Amino acid sequence: MNFANKISIFRILSVPFFIASLAYYTPAKDYLRFLAFFIFILAVISDGVDGYIARKSKQKSQAGMVLDPLADKMLLVSAFICLYLVDKFPLGIKFPLWVILIVITRDALILLGSVVIFIVKQNINISPTKWGKTTTTFQMLSVIFVLLQWQYAFVFWWLAAFFTVVSGMDYIKRGFKTLYALDNSRNSH
Repeated sequence: MNFANKISIFRILSVPFFIASLAYYTPAKDYLRFLAFFIFILAVISDGVDGYIARKSKQKSQAGMVLDPLADKMLLVSAFICLYLVDKFPLGIKFPLWVILIVITRDALILLGSVVIFIVKQNINISPTKWGKTTTTFQMLSVIFVLLQWQYAFVFWWLAAFFTVVSGMDYIKRGFKTLYALDNSRNSH
């Protein structure tokens, strides 16, 4: 297992600690919100580091192609859900339900589409798009600003929701192209 994959596994293992720090949060234990913030920031930095290491040292691997997006999804989906459920934050700033539904629906559709393509093709190439990277960036920023209870956090969750929808449509379009290409190549034989 290469170093970049170990960093992705670290991100996956940090998720329960992130969830626990928010699950046990109370206004009297406000330090837990900052602990969640620290864990999240560490995970965000490790996401950038593992990608950089994988590219620069040519450590891209099949495992890494699954572990890296899995770590991102686990961290972000748990963050969005937890930051919707926590209602005791100092300023009461939390994600609205519609944002959670958009994020989870997109990820569920991508996962379902990936499974279908894998079943049909017996192979899958998981590669992020510019829309996917932009979505991840705005989702991460919106989580950070909600954890900090910044009064303008809503600007970032609106941007995150917009890019989540755009990237979701882009991934669906790419998935259909992959499936249609398979159908066309089979029909030409």
